[in-house]
Amino acid sequence: MRVKVRDLENGKERWEPFDQLMIATGAVPIRPDLPGSDAEGIYGVNTLQSGIEVRRIVDQEKPKRVVIIGGGYIGLEMAEAFILRGMDVSLVESSSEVMNTLDSDMGNLVSEALMCVGVKLFREETAEGFETDNGKVKAVITDKRSMPADMVILGMGVRPNSSLAENAGIPLGVKGAIKVNERMQTEVEGIWSAGDCVESYHIVSRKPFYVALGTVANKQGRIAGINIGGGYKTFPGVVGTAVSKICAVEVARTGLQEKEIHRLGLEFVTAKIKSHTRARYYPDAGPITVKVLAEKGSGRFLGGQIVGIEGAAKRIDVLATALHAGFTLDQMIHLDLSYAPPYSPVWDPVLIAVRMAMKQL
Repeated sequence: MRVKVRDLENGKERWEPFDQLMIATGAVPIRPDLPGSDAEGIYGVNTLQSGIEVRRIVDQEKPKRVVIIGGGYIGLEMAEAFILRGMDVSLVESSSEVMNTLDSDMGNLVSEALMCVGVKLFREETAEGFETDNGKVKAVITDKRSMPADMVILGMGVRPNSSLAENAGIPLGVKGAIKVNERMQTEVEGIWSAGDCVESYHIVSRKPFYVALGTVANKQGRIAGINIGGGYKTFPGVVGTAVSKICAVEVARTGLQEKEIHRLGLEFVTAKIKSHTRARYYPDAGPITVKVLAEKGSGRFLGGQIVGIEGAAKRIDVLATALHAGFTLDQMIHLDLSYAPPYSPVWDPVLIAVRMAMKQL
């Protein structure tokens, strides 16, 4: 088998033979096909180099007004960075709340945190185009207003960069990601793939799933490398664990959301509690909100979400571990979690939420 390659310095092409081929083309930012979207000053941020470029523009040109389109992880983290630099930041989100990987009630907590630090948030609003002047962006046009902008950041997520595989006839799966088996093999013999360009298996929903996270990509690359090198390893799947931070507020999630559980046709119970990151009387104890979801009847744990101050987010790892283990709420309630006043109340907030959910079973 052969792959056609092009030398980027001289443009010459050649056919390179291979015994095994690894496709790790990653993901690309979603860039809307809107009037003016090719204007100077509109940036997608998904690589180290693209982040360096945005930083260079901010340092050299000193833009004052930035509009961010999309309230996902990249959009929120960029909003924080610009606020800390004293810029005027507006964020446009088409959904009712930012961070649509959370349920709307938890996303609302993140929306409030954004506004508290000075971000102008425009929810349930859709970008429809860009005003330009001599090829440079001057404003974002939404379905409700015109928003002046010296710089625009596209935080609308990413899509798998799978066109090379598709053109080669390699089958694609969920959201156009490359279809692979547990060993990271594509459906074409001798060709492997891993990272943000491939689909994963969701351990909780038990269905193919697409997620673009460095942690997942790194693990998949390791599995592919072992197999290509003559070993034997399988990748069990993911539960969709992710964390982020917006100034003082930490956000974390794992497993399934309510809308995903509905699509699976499962009946479920939920519980949402408010507690403290440390013992209530301990210095710097602050608020934490935890939400858990479980299957009705069996009590199988399905997912969890956390929003709070410092010390909140990494608690999601307890819930992620429970999902990997296939725990029920009853099994989770007996987890021997650590306790000391600087770190937790006597009952850790995640277990308080589990207790509340158990009452509904």
